[in-house]
Amino acid sequence: MCGADEPASVDEALAMLDRALAALTATDAALLPADVQARALRALERAEARHTAARARLLAAFNAQDGYEGDGHGSARTWLRWQTRVTKAAAVAAVGWSRRLAAHPVIAQALADGQISTSWARAICGWSERLPEDKHDDADQILAGAAFRGAELADLAGLAEQMYERAKHCPGGDDDGFNDRGVGLDITFRGAGRLNGDLTPGCAAALSAVLEALGKRTGPEDTRTAFQRRHDALEEACRRLIGAGMVPARAGQPTQVQVHMTLSQLRGLSGAPEAEAAWAAARAGQPGWLTGPAANAAACDATLVPVVTGHVDPAALDRMVEVFRPAGPARGLLSPATRARLRASLLAMAADALSGPGGLAAWLRHSALGGEPGGTASLPLDVPLPLDAGGAEPAIPAHLRRAVTTRHSCCAFPGCDHPASVCQIHHLVPRSQNGPTALHNLITLCAFHHQVVIHRWGWTLTLHPNGSTTATSPDGRRVYHSHGPPRQAA
Repeated sequence: MCGADEPASVDEALAMLDRALAALTATDAALLPADVQARALRALERAEARHTAARARLLAAFNAQDGYEGDGHGSARTWLRWQTRVTKAAAVAAVGWSRRLAAHPVIAQALADGQISTSWARAICGWSERLPEDKHDDADQILAGAAFRGAELADLAGLAEQMYERAKHCPGGDDDGFNDRGVGLDITFRGAGRLNGDLTPGCAAALSAVLEALGKRTGPEDTRTAFQRRHDALEEACRRLIGAGMVPARAGQPTQVQVHMTLSQLRGLSGAPEAEAAWAAARAGQPGWLTGPAANAAACDATLVPVVTGHVDPAALDRMVEVFRPAGPARGLLSPATRARLRASLLAMAADALSGPGGLAAWLRHSALGGEPGGTASLPLDVPLPLDAGGAEPAIPAHLRRAVTTRHSCCAFPGCDHPASVCQIHHLVPRSQNGPTALHNLITLCAFHHQVVIHRWGWTLTLHPNGSTTATSPDGRRVYHSHGPPRQAA
């Protein structure tokens, strides 16, 4: 028998829940007294705890009955994403709670009773899961009871630490979090990612040392937040690992730019400088290629692969057919079938002449772009017709790279002391603006000053004849020199 204020069914309970939340969201919170606001906030936190417990219980039953199949889905997680319109991460979290609370009935009941918050429940489960499995329920009981009686989170952490100490000599004990270690990387909008995980003490110490060493503020031009500096430090650590050649297989290859150009564009080139500009223009104009600061930064020190393509011109093919038609009285007797065979033969011979290592496209690419003879491939006919692919060539030849790093043994941005071994090579005048790949136009820059300060924030760097440099902010108000003014003679 239900009370007057209790719902008689699940549908009635859901309707009451919806009306209650609608009333709260419609309330002008600014007009409420502070004690009423505080009471509402505490009640909503208890409601969230009960919501987590109720959703986990319903989702576990729904999953056990394969209820998602009724809507054509293959799992509860997929069903949640499409039927409740939540993100993949939210769906994974919901399924994770249903599994976690099924393994922690004490915590599930504490949530259902509103005795602990959802975030504290997550922490308690994480602590107890580091103990042997037969100790989980006891640990949950102790920690949840202490939380209900008013213990702070730090007090609960201390209790958990005492449990770990006692469990060190127990079979199956895991006192360093090794069994719970893990890192997840969710790819979100436009290739951005969200990183989360649980680290062992050793991994946390190693990562902290790396982030602290590489995440320091570099100088007055560095206006990044601490969060942004740690992000950039992690990226820089990965770049250095990749650059050192310590990443196996094909993962983490250096940046490679494939520049597609037509045979007619290639025939119009007269030498390497023009080719440099054409390559940059071709890259910027191709849909799908990087654009903006990311493209300019990558173009400074990327590996380039020229790909020459062409289109079949039917009109030109018909003119060739006319040239090879029989002369004299038989000239007008060319049947459609014969014409088609002649067109196919001429097209095949033209393709042989244009494509492949010994073809016209390869010869033009080599002579016009001024590259070393590279491995090329005779590619199949297609529309557009791929005629030739050159071997990958570094944007900065080895001898120039050595000269640049010899001239500047560290980052050339004023005040930065990152060694040249971890720096990138920057074109002072961008290649997209016909900047030459020559010693006077190349400089060493660390990843932050290259990728962020120069190409994103728009600072300019000037190289002086004596090897010193001057950095200027986009508004011209900040100017930094790598050398001080000469001292006055005593």
